[in-house]
Amino acid sequence: MSGLALAGISETAALTTLLGFGLAVLALYFLKLRRRPVEVPFVHLFLEVLATERSSRLFANLRRVLSLLLALLFVALVTGALADPRPTGSEGSGRILVLALDASASMQATDVPGGRMEAARAEARQLVRSLGATDRAIVVELTDRARPLSSLTSSRADLDAAIDAATARDVGADLAEAARFARDVASGSQHAELVLISDGGVARVEEARSILDDANIAARQISIGVGAGNVAITALAVRRYPLDASRNEVLLEVLDAGEADEDVEVELLGDGETVDVQHLRVPAGGRVRRFFAGLTGVDEALEARLRRADGSHDALAVDDRFYARVPERRRARVALVSEDDVYLQAALLLDEYLDVFEVAPADFPPSREYDVAILDRFVPSTPLDHDAIYLSPAPAEGVTGPLEVAGTIERPFFDVLRRDHPLLRHAAIADVNIARALLVRAQPDDVVVAGDRRGPLIVAGTRGSSRFVALTFDVRESDLPLRAAFPVLLLNAIDSFAETDAAYRGSVLTGTSVTLALPAGATTATLDGVRLAVRDGRASVRFERAGFHTLETDVGDQIVAANLEADGEADLSPVSLDLGVELGTPADEIVASAPAASAGLAPWQWLALLALTLLLVEWFTFHRRWTV
Repeated sequence: MSGLALAGISETAALTTLLGFGLAVLALYFLKLRRRPVEVPFVHLFLEVLATERSSRLFANLRRVLSLLLALLFVALVTGALADPRPTGSEGSGRILVLALDASASMQATDVPGGRMEAARAEARQLVRSLGATDRAIVVELTDRARPLSSLTSSRADLDAAIDAATARDVGADLAEAARFARDVASGSQHAELVLISDGGVARVEEARSILDDANIAARQISIGVGAGNVAITALAVRRYPLDASRNEVLLEVLDAGEADEDVEVELLGDGETVDVQHLRVPAGGRVRRFFAGLTGVDEALEARLRRADGSHDALAVDDRFYARVPERRRARVALVSEDDVYLQAALLLDEYLDVFEVAPADFPPSREYDVAILDRFVPSTPLDHDAIYLSPAPAEGVTGPLEVAGTIERPFFDVLRRDHPLLRHAAIADVNIARALLVRAQPDDVVVAGDRRGPLIVAGTRGSSRFVALTFDVRESDLPLRAAFPVLLLNAIDSFAETDAAYRGSVLTGTSVTLALPAGATTATLDGVRLAVRDGRASVRFERAGFHTLETDVGDQIVAANLEADGEADLSPVSLDLGVELGTPADEIVASAPAASAGLAPWQWLALLALTLLLVEWFTFHRRWTV
């Protein structure tokens, strides 16, 4: 059905304007005129004049009514011009435009005046101003999701307000999401088009093209940005030293996505205070990794900040910072199942965060709760449901251990070492002397951390829901207990169980839904002032801003670090996406087939012209004293 739509102000605003100014005009016209009394010497001299005035009172009232009607008509014409009424035509006769504004992190770049996001808004406003009389549009903020900011409308005011509300976020952009949204919005329309206003750094382009092609929706890109050099922090990891919880080891990675080498300065902040500053030279298109050893002054939160050596910042600021939460040092309860092994007891005393209690093999399992069991030459008759460290795991007859034992290896040596494995961090064991070891067969999913050519010597794996680390030799038949590597190896194993616990996350990525484990006993959780749904001690969250976020619970607060996946957003070179070549209906054909606006003046221009003409008529009649 044909009709009218307001492209200027909304219907509510138009009615409010018309009513308000109309009542004001009526109030002015109905104000009672207070006449000034004048004394005259003889009233009879004015009787003839007064009689003439009474005879013309009806005509005077008619003139006042005409003046009132002209004023009200002027208010109506001005209100109509502001509302900008347009014929909508029959349903499906005009274009449907889906204006997708790329709101990914790279759109925060400042390589164009005002920034890329403001440039995208300007392009979107220009498109809105070019809409035909029967066209409708919807504004979409595109990140990894397609978020509509307006309804499908021809109202310029509503569309401009939606464009102003679009904000770049610390996530990537998924073009397939925009394509699906356009398909759903334009279902049944013969004149639909997706307009992507973007720097081209979007994901799943081919999938989007397939969706649009199947739906017969044209698409084109308005490219934003000119390109600029950019250096980004792509990784930041921190761990405590096993034997000194006050000191940390930090790994930092920096990427230069530009075409020139960059000299940069990296500042590390621990709990808000600067703890180290380093200068790096990053080659064009390359990466530099830097280890910070023995870092102190960091207890809970670590932040890395990047800037050029001259103190300036590059075109994209969001990837110049990276955040990490330092692993919490909670006391681990360790059940030591051994027959008075003083070497083990001494090694475990070096970590003050271990709560160690001894259990005789005959009394295992203990009545006390524990997190990790250290089983010295002992394999329990039933599978464990706890993490465990096995030392020489030779099971008794009829008992199944974590590893199948097939014999012994005499005088084994560490011929094979996975030096990058966390168990061997800071543990020098290559020259350890061993009298004999068990010949074991590891399962396919197990990791042989160290071994002799004849068989494994240190194995890590999982049995059921429990993890284990097994040393296949009796440490008392080696010189390992006499070396510093022995306590380091044990503490690395205990730390590996704690750090890979689902309750610990050093940081999470923005734009992804993650499940956070809440502190024990927590029943309510609030993140940055937003109440979360808690189920089984966990809460699902999704971040769109990088930084530190405070998770508040009824039993205590904790910090969550969220980071941008900088690899996908660091390259600021604009990419031109040819979205319309292989689609069902090219964009130029859609424009040609859409009902065009009138070749003459727009409706609001006619209304404004009539209002101006009315002013001239009012001025002429006033001076002719026809309306006064």
